[in-house]
Amino acid sequence: MRVALGMLWLLALRPPPQAWSSCPPRCSCSLQVLGDGSMARTVVCNDPDMTLPPVALPPDTCRLRLERTAIRRVPAAAFVSLRRLEQLWLPYNALGRLGARALRGLGRLRELRLPGNRLAAFPWASLGDAPRLRLLDLQANRLAAVPPGAARFLRDLTFLDLSSNRLLRLPPALLAAWAPLPAAPSLPGRPGLVLGLQDNPWACDCRLHDLVHFLEGEAPHLAFIEAGLRCAGPGDLAGVAFRQLQLSRCQGPELRPGMASVRSPLGSTVLLRCGATGVPEPQMSWRRVSGRPLNGTVHQQVSRDGTSWALLGLPAVSHLDAGDYVCQASNFLGASETLTSLVVTEPQASTECSRSPEAPGAGTGEGPEAAAYDRLVARHMPPTPWPAGPGMEEGGPTGPQEARTVTALKVVGDTHQSVTLVWKAPRAGSAALSVLYAVLGQQAMRRVAVPPGRTRVTLRGLVPETKYVACVCARGLAPRKEQCVVFSPDEVADAEATQRLINAVVASVAAVIALPLTLLVGCGALRRRCRQSRAGRSPEATSTYLSLDGLSLSLSEDSGARPQPGVGEADGLLSARSSSSLDSAPGASRQGGRVDEHFC
Repeated sequence: MRVALGMLWLLALRPPPQAWSSCPPRCSCSLQVLGDGSMARTVVCNDPDMTLPPVALPPDTCRLRLERTAIRRVPAAAFVSLRRLEQLWLPYNALGRLGARALRGLGRLRELRLPGNRLAAFPWASLGDAPRLRLLDLQANRLAAVPPGAARFLRDLTFLDLSSNRLLRLPPALLAAWAPLPAAPSLPGRPGLVLGLQDNPWACDCRLHDLVHFLEGEAPHLAFIEAGLRCAGPGDLAGVAFRQLQLSRCQGPELRPGMASVRSPLGSTVLLRCGATGVPEPQMSWRRVSGRPLNGTVHQQVSRDGTSWALLGLPAVSHLDAGDYVCQASNFLGASETLTSLVVTEPQASTECSRSPEAPGAGTGEGPEAAAYDRLVARHMPPTPWPAGPGMEEGGPTGPQEARTVTALKVVGDTHQSVTLVWKAPRAGSAALSVLYAVLGQQAMRRVAVPPGRTRVTLRGLVPETKYVACVCARGLAPRKEQCVVFSPDEVADAEATQRLINAVVASVAAVIALPLTLLVGCGALRRRCRQSRAGRSPEATSTYLSLDGLSLSLSEDSGARPQPGVGEADGLLSARSSSSLDSAPGASRQGGRVDEHFC
């Protein structure tokens, strides 16, 4: 009786048989016995006409595979009844949207595979409904970015495939979440995370710096499906492997200190400069605080040290141009600004070596080069008195400019901090000269007095990689075109060193070419001399010996005491024997007309 009641009680508690055994239409179901004796149901649906996930799924389903269907979206709570679901595979569908609550109720889910779909965005916060998730496959989708907030939902994964998407970069927060991952606790030699990042259009700029260094690190807990990642851009970096990159960290724009106030006379040309550094290169711009339009043009250039410069040229300034100007440098990390005030004053007569419209050569150049020079001098040498520098002396005009022309001005490199100016002044006489120099673009110039008669002066304390303008002229008069020069001390020094090296190489090559020719000519002369010596006395040789005999005879007649030498003694002059040998045998006779021992 009790047994019968127990059986009835179990039948009453058991769900209807169709709830456990029924299979959705257009799907196939199978049962698998697990190692612990429990049953695991697998449901596979691959009907190409299926547009939504099936509704009547068996609640005991452990594996659900919806593959190669026309499913475009997964509604919220579509699998909420599948409490035992551990593997959800949705590969190669038309899935373009995944609901924010699509994983609701899947507390036992361990694998989520979504390769080959059309997902342009992924609901990363939905992973919070699957705390046991360890495998996420998003390969071959359309993901363009991973938000920084996704890092806290991905830190527990052991497999993540983001390959073949449209990723340009990864957030630093995600890399920081992966850095301290330990190795797999079950298998000490197994990595803690398998990562797939290949086949993405990586933009290799400073924002990829952390990822490149993360991949370069020896991390035993990481393994990559494919380690050879490459850049897709920008420009010449396309196709370059990550291991060959040398990227800098991103840096916000930092402005270089400049002039807070500029004073310029009415009608002159003003150049406002603003420099900034940053990674990536900041964009530079000028504007007026008053909101008025700029009465000039802005040019941006980059110096060799990586500094970005914005040059605002204001031609023929008027009182309307006076006011405050703002220079802004910006990149994706932020913006920096600096303020420069322009004060326009009434023009004053200049007694210094400054540019004036009436000065000879002010606008009389010929050709585009002369016109460019005139613009350069007008830009960097406005007609205002220059502040006195160390060693400056006041002086006025001392005569016509034509009598003190300075020509052939050259810059000779000394070091990266000094240069020497050399010039010719054939008609300067005893007139005093001045050297004016300043950083290119700055209004204030320094003056160095040059004693009469000197044609060179050394400028010290210069800054490398900086453009300077220098002029040499008679004190109190404007310089001509050939009396000014623009230079950079390091470029001049490098050019001098290069020229010296070229001269040394040319001299060495000339010596190498000339030496064999000299040896060849010398050896030919010696060979002919030796051949003549072996062949005996030729008529020319006989005449030579007779002249020597005559010379000896005349000397003997003058002295009256020396013996008369013969032809044999004349032959002995060409012998290799020493004079002591001849003295030891003064009466020795030479048989024949030939000497046997000679050095050729």
